[in-house]
Amino acid sequence: MTSPRTWTLKQTLPWILIIAGLVGVYCAFVLSQDKIRLLQNPATHLSCSLDPIISCGNVITSKQGEAFGFPNPFLGLAGFGAVVTIGVALTAGAAFKRWFWLAVEAGLLFAVGFVHWLFFQSVYRIGALCLYCMAVWTVTITCFWYVTLYNFDSKHIKLPKGKSQRTYAWIRRHHFDLLILWFLVIFGLIMKHFWYYYGKHL
Repeated sequence: MTSPRTWTLKQTLPWILIIAGLVGVYCAFVLSQDKIRLLQNPATHLSCSLDPIISCGNVITSKQGEAFGFPNPFLGLAGFGAVVTIGVALTAGAAFKRWFWLAVEAGLLFAVGFVHWLFFQSVYRIGALCLYCMAVWTVTITCFWYVTLYNFDSKHIKLPKGKSQRTYAWIRRHHFDLLILWFLVIFGLIMKHFWYYYGKHL
């Protein structure tokens, strides 16, 4: 019998994917445009460059901004486009097989690992942040988190009996709290590293 908690996630997951995917596509599109503008004129001032720290241009033009030999936003256009498509298909009643959900899980695992690498590079190597990039981090983590929970709920990823299931039950009860904690840790690390600048402006 399906529990109310599982049913709620089953109903809300498509909308999480659609909304997060649309945000991701929009951010990737803007970043792609900004990359082209900078290639045409390196002196172009980007609207998302607000101060020495919030400086999209420094992030976009860094070598980390082309981690695979082409602009990172191109990955976002394809990846988030796929996320939106999956969400829309689910709202239309599509039912995907286990192998498909495992493939989605693998893709999002790569994506969430990649955005954490980008977070580290932005904060500790480049020394600058991009507002659109941070929005991408947020929606990627959210998609990964709830798809993972859905895969556990649907038994696409099976847990051994015993303590692990009790631990997972606790995680399910506090899923939103843990997601917020995840974001707060990232925000805390950012503020700690850049406090030398923002601390004196408060």
